[in-house]
Amino acid sequence: MSGIYMHIPFCESRCIYCGFYSTLTPKRGNEKANKSIIDRYTDAICKELELQKGYLFNNSTPRKENINTIYFGGGTPSQLSIEHIKQVFCQISTTYADHITTMDKMEISFECNPDDITEAFVNHLKSLPINRISMGAQTFDNERLKFLRRRHKAEDIKTAVERLRSVGINNISIDLMFGFPNETIEEWRKDIDRVLELNVEHISAYSLMYEEGTPLYRLLEEDKVADMDEETYRAMYNELIDKLTAAGYEQYEISNFARLDHHTKSPYRSRHNSAYWQNKPYLGIGASAHSYNLKTRQWNVSNLTKYIEGIENGTPNFETEEIDARTHYNDLITTALRTCEGINIERLSSHYKMHIMSCAASFIAKRQLALDGNYLRFTREGIYISDSIMSDLMDI
Repeated sequence: MSGIYMHIPFCESRCIYCGFYSTLTPKRGNEKANKSIIDRYTDAICKELELQKGYLFNNSTPRKENINTIYFGGGTPSQLSIEHIKQVFCQISTTYADHITTMDKMEISFECNPDDITEAFVNHLKSLPINRISMGAQTFDNERLKFLRRRHKAEDIKTAVERLRSVGINNISIDLMFGFPNETIEEWRKDIDRVLELNVEHISAYSLMYEEGTPLYRLLEEDKVADMDEETYRAMYNELIDKLTAAGYEQYEISNFARLDHHTKSPYRSRHNSAYWQNKPYLGIGASAHSYNLKTRQWNVSNLTKYIEGIENGTPNFETEEIDARTHYNDLITTALRTCEGINIERLSSHYKMHIMSCAASFIAKRQLALDGNYLRFTREGIYISDSIMSDLMDI
């Protein structure tokens, strides 16, 4: 069970908080520039899909090992034309035919900005196998959207959801942010209420992060904005958990909430992201994308020109790291422990089972960690200091 992540680094404008690799989309109307960059990039990711197939699958890989998820992230994947998107799907279908049963059984996610979900876009969705949309709403406050340099308006979010529903997209995820400068609990409560009114299947909520190198971080350094204090963070996070769980959402990961599917009786968890947390292999395609096959981790160069030229020359620009037992254990601490199930300690070696239980003892005593059967997980109180606990559990 593997996944493919496609990184589309183009953005029409840059949000002040974003630390992901991206580049500005060539201006509309300059078709020559569009073709020289976006067309070449699309050709490059299609060629990389061929070049890197052996990273996940080789002659010794059983045919029953399938690709279960595809995720288009960015950047802004909706900056690609429908023709580009179809080209990528055609390449995946051809190259990985032996490891795809049928695309309608897969989870195929596509990140969008609300204002990109036009009538024309949703009509094109009918001809594509995309069945899950992840939409970056962030907030329903227009002043805060302007502060973030987001392109959409608050009213665009509801319109986008309605358009997606009209063409049968029944798995929609919305991203929210909290902890804006001077934001109050009441203002955050209104954002949660607005997203609940949309009745989407999945909600991801993150505190506003001050990533080094971003315009937002520079504002913080210049004392033009202030990060929220610990007490406010706790109050906002508590409000998030209480309101979403009361509305029937399952908190299956620190920042992710899934509504129950009334037909299957299972929650609408992100299958792609869950695979990351469950130590499943995945292939990352595109500039700055990461891959993992249980034995190694590799990541592509975070430079559009170098990425494209490397692929075109048949010599991809990437770095590789071998995954030894220590790295594997530390990875589990920062992934599996984030989930509601936690870490299955019985799957650890005897050495690391003793290590984790020794390090966890004081947190269990303080009810910040809980041991349920074979699973070690965060309690609600432990989530607030999760970074500190994970650091103490690692093998440094």
